[in-house]
Amino acid sequence: MNPLFPLQVVLTALSVVLVVSILRSLRVVPAKSVLVIERLGKYAKTLHAGFHILVPFLDRVAYTHSLKEQAIDVPTQPCFTWDNVKVDVDGVLYYRVVDPKKASYGITNYEYATVQLAQTTMRSVIGKLELDKTFEERDSINAAIVAEVDAAGSAWGVEVTRYEIQNIDVPSEILQAMEAQLRAEREKRGQIARSLGEMESKINHSVGEMEESINRSEGEKEKWINEAEGQAAEIRALASATAASLREIAKALEAPSGDEALSLQLAEQYLGELRHLARKETQVILPLNLTDMEGVLDSVRALIKS
Repeated sequence: MNPLFPLQVVLTALSVVLVVSILRSLRVVPAKSVLVIERLGKYAKTLHAGFHILVPFLDRVAYTHSLKEQAIDVPTQPCFTWDNVKVDVDGVLYYRVVDPKKASYGITNYEYATVQLAQTTMRSVIGKLELDKTFEERDSINAAIVAEVDAAGSAWGVEVTRYEIQNIDVPSEILQAMEAQLRAEREKRGQIARSLGEMESKINHSVGEMEESINRSEGEKEKWINEAEGQAAEIRALASATAASLREIAKALEAPSGDEALSLQLAEQYLGELRHLARKETQVILPLNLTDMEGVLDSVRALIKS
């Protein structure tokens, strides 16, 4: 047996270990990934994408992190609203590692811690809202959870970008009550809309009647004004004609034998009126001297002279 055989085995083993260590010290880091390096158990540096050489036997890769944005499911959990209604809520949380050193040494498991904090924050936020508001305020709930979790995650080197509520499950009896309430609200809105329409119709109808009355009264007023002006013009024309006639009569009276002509005309008119009275159906009381034409003519002459 060769006395150098054990030494050769040891050297061969050492050579293999050295080759393996040298190969392990050559690292290629993919894009959007980082390696946290420890030297003798203490943080040394962070390697980003590219080719790197580690110090054999001194450096080791302690943690590997992805810098991509990641999505994790937040499991369904029971929550109680402000009006003491139990709902089951689940969601999706989006985050990314921004500080690999803090993500490695700031907390044991940042993913688990982020999910737990999102759940507790969700319970706290929903507990401040009524049941109806939990469906209406999804955006505000998501924003509150993102703000709370991101503030705590900054110490862990994690940035929370988004949170989305997936489902809000309500008990069946509460869901039926909500549907009945919604139907009542829709009926109420329908009745209000119908009443408003009827009110608008009545208002428009009354406004139309008022305008029609105003127009009618304006027309009647114009008619009365026109009739009054016509009557006034007629009276003025009749007065003018009467005045002209009287002036002509006065001139005729001043002429020779004018009074005789007037007396004759009045006598004719007098007899004409008597003829109209002389009817069977007419009963009148006449003076005793009605047949005394000479007396009548004397009375007319005396009236003209006076």
